[in-house]
Amino acid sequence: MLSAVIILAIAVAIYLGYKTKINTGLFCIVFAYIIGCFIMGLKPKEVIAFWPTNTMFVILSVSLFYNVAAINGTLEKMSGSLLYACRKFPGMLPFALFAVAVILSVMGATYFTVLAFLAPITLVICDESRMDKVTGAVAINCGALCGGNFPTSNLGVVFRGLADTAYEATPELTAVDSFGMEMQIFFFSMIFSLILVAIFRYGTKENKNIGKGVVFNKPEAFTKEQSTTLTLMIAMMVVVLIFPLLKILMPGNESISYIAGKVDVGLVAIIFAVIALLMKLAPQKNAIARIPWNTIIMIAGAGMLIAVAVKAGTIEMLSLWVGSNVPKPLIPIAFSIIAAIMSFFSSTTGVVAPALFPLIPALAASTGLSAPVLFACTVLGAQSSAISPFSSGGSLILGSTPKEEDRNTLFNRLLMVAVPVSVLVCAAYNFVVAMVL
Repeated sequence: MLSAVIILAIAVAIYLGYKTKINTGLFCIVFAYIIGCFIMGLKPKEVIAFWPTNTMFVILSVSLFYNVAAINGTLEKMSGSLLYACRKFPGMLPFALFAVAVILSVMGATYFTVLAFLAPITLVICDESRMDKVTGAVAINCGALCGGNFPTSNLGVVFRGLADTAYEATPELTAVDSFGMEMQIFFFSMIFSLILVAIFRYGTKENKNIGKGVVFNKPEAFTKEQSTTLTLMIAMMVVVLIFPLLKILMPGNESISYIAGKVDVGLVAIIFAVIALLMKLAPQKNAIARIPWNTIIMIAGAGMLIAVAVKAGTIEMLSLWVGSNVPKPLIPIAFSIIAAIMSFFSSTTGVVAPALFPLIPALAASTGLSAPVLFACTVLGAQSSAISPFSSGGSLILGSTPKEEDRNTLFNRLLMVAVPVSVLVCAAYNFVVAMVL
């Protein structure tokens, strides 16, 4: 009965968030308090302790540093430079746009930042180059998500934190290496994205004459502040990546393992953010104002309600139900499709991953399936419907379309073509990956 109440509370929180446009995390906190204290008898301090401090800190610190690059125009300049470098291969424009989005996301730009930068540019390029707008939208959407899945990027750090939290709730199970897990998700999403972009590039008749007539203007040189910012971005990536990678290559080296254990992406990002602010590469007030507080509240609030569900045994019950009622070969597809349906109306990082990730450790242990693969199926499934016009990504692309007539056409094609194709291709892809690995 208690588990049914908690599941209903999660569903109601998602519905209220979608219907009222009020942050879903706030509703989750309300339900966590009511269920935790008045039904389960927990102390208020226990419920408050469910706030995921580590995840919040990582999002705050990483976004603070990369906000500097967004404010001083470094990310925008990188985008123009990368597109100009691809000017000799106009027929490969969708893949060039995908590559630009990936690189910007890997360098730390948030999903929304990448789309905000590239959506207007992409739609103009589509008009000038005779490229199908849905193809362009899919390319930059896939690129922004794929790059974001990099272990040190904005989505990657969230998924790593949620995976670590899921295993903390099941201490009897051996936790996966979240860095290695996220690197797998990054490579899986890279392959899936390239397949999906290729399907739209070569399977759409509107792309027959793609690339004819497009003109790329040579971007201006990087300013001194932008060059310095780019150097700091590269330096941070090296610091955060080098020791975990060396640990994988040399697992028996105690010194490297010790240092790798002390390298934290959130703390390293704070150091580089302070350096950037000391060098006055961007105004501190603007950098702090751009921190995604809405996302933090959504993720943390959902995390509190999910923590209450874990305490009540709901997550274990759901895991056992899926493991005993869904055939083992179909579990990856089930996670993929369920995540896609949930993400159609709600946030992947704020709702879908916090709700489904806690199911995976026990389910992987009971079925023998690979936990990293199930995490990947969940993430890719959720991201496969992110192009929906009802989601933040799809709506941002629609908002960048200047003409009302084009906007209505694009809305219908995103909803009726892009979403179904993406979700079905992803489900099939996840099934193959799960069976191979």
